[in-house]
Amino acid sequence: MPRFDRPQPPVFERVEEERLYRKQRLAAAFRLFGRFGFSEGIAGHITARDPEFTDHFWVNPLGKYFGHIRVSDLILLNKEGEVVKGDASVNRAAFAIHSQVHEARPDIVAAAHAHSLHGKSWSSLGRLLDPLTQDSCAFYQDHALFTEYNGVVLDTSEGQKIGEALGDKKAVILQNHGFLTVGQTVDEAAWWYISFERSAQAQLLAEAAGKPISINHETATLTRSQVGTHSAGWFSFQPLYDRIVREEPDLLE
Repeated sequence: MPRFDRPQPPVFERVEEERLYRKQRLAAAFRLFGRFGFSEGIAGHITARDPEFTDHFWVNPLGKYFGHIRVSDLILLNKEGEVVKGDASVNRAAFAIHSQVHEARPDIVAAAHAHSLHGKSWSSLGRLLDPLTQDSCAFYQDHALFTEYNGVVLDTSEGQKIGEALGDKKAVILQNHGFLTVGQTVDEAAWWYISFERSAQAQLLAEAAGKPISINHETATLTRSQVGTHSAGWFSFQPLYDRIVREEPDLLE
């Protein structure tokens, strides 16, 4: 019989190695988000918890185009929102949202949020995604809806509400705003965002063309256990990481 073993996320002996790994994945995720057209001016942010100072997180500098971000551009924030490594300004909304999501979910390493086209479009409907495809089943009964929109998120109290709405799930739809996804690795959080965006696009296209047929509960639940695990999210990101590093190796600088 052929072997079907999947690679697993690496385990590190030294915190410095793990920090570098997370920062490299974070920079690669930004490059991919830029490549896929997820950038919208200065909006959007992906964060990675520091492996040593676990109440700190790495994030993109304010106003830096996703497609130009390098490892050396990333800044480290403490729990008060102060920049402790790096010399750039931080997006206030990034701190207001991500600080609270990371605090609410000590099990996660990373969170991703952007104003991508199909995410924005789907969020205006105030609905959860349906299990229409194998890929969308990764989110079946594993994403939530945050129904409040009160303008740009500038206060941590609003971020706290988003964290509460997310609960223990991998994604939350921010009504009239966009998507946010989380993961136990940067790779996982970034992949779930990419896949969530594409699943929303697929449903928008399907509903525009006719009446799509949903996958039944039992099969959708089974499929989620096959394609929606932490390791599946991490592994699905690896081909994209390899691609972007080969095509844009300067991101590692």
